[in-house]
Amino acid sequence: MSTAEIRQTAEHKMQQSLEALKGHLAKVRTGRPNPQLLDTVHVDYYGSMVPLSQVANLTLLDARTIGVAPWEKGMGAKIEKAIRESDLGLNPSSQGDLIRVPMPPMTEERRKELTKVVRGEGEAAKIAVRNLRRDANEHVKRLVKDKLASEDDERRSTDDIQKLTDRMISEVDRLVASKEQDIMAV
Repeated sequence: MSTAEIRQTAEHKMQQSLEALKGHLAKVRTGRPNPQLLDTVHVDYYGSMVPLSQVANLTLLDARTIGVAPWEKGMGAKIEKAIRESDLGLNPSSQGDLIRVPMPPMTEERRKELTKVVRGEGEAAKIAVRNLRRDANEHVKRLVKDKLASEDDERRSTDDIQKLTDRMISEVDRLVASKEQDIMAV
């Protein structure tokens, strides 16, 4: 494996860490409802637990309500129960075939708690990126030790990996700041 391949692998893995962070941040609730918020809810469907999105259509009805339309008539009560028992603090109500999930307004205290959660997710992503940097640098050192790369290559590669790491960490900071702004917006 060459130093360029090591850098490329590290960049790919760091990109995956960023994508994972984006996924985690999408699940954190802001003031606006988001159908992705219900991705963590699982429903009993003929004896197996499946994600809510696989048994119902999720839509935004208005600025404060998510609509859940079950694909099968008998699933309404099970979906309602699963949403109520989830740790999201939501209280769904049935209207015929449609289940309405109103989003309660967030208090200032809850907003501050959520910003702490977001910062924690950001810190975990930064740690993952730094660990990938360390692994990539160790691979480069191993190449130099095995005389498959020169010390100049090592220095150049280490600098490239550091620049990549700095870029990824600034992207993590940008994502976290953006999400915090969304959460604190009333």
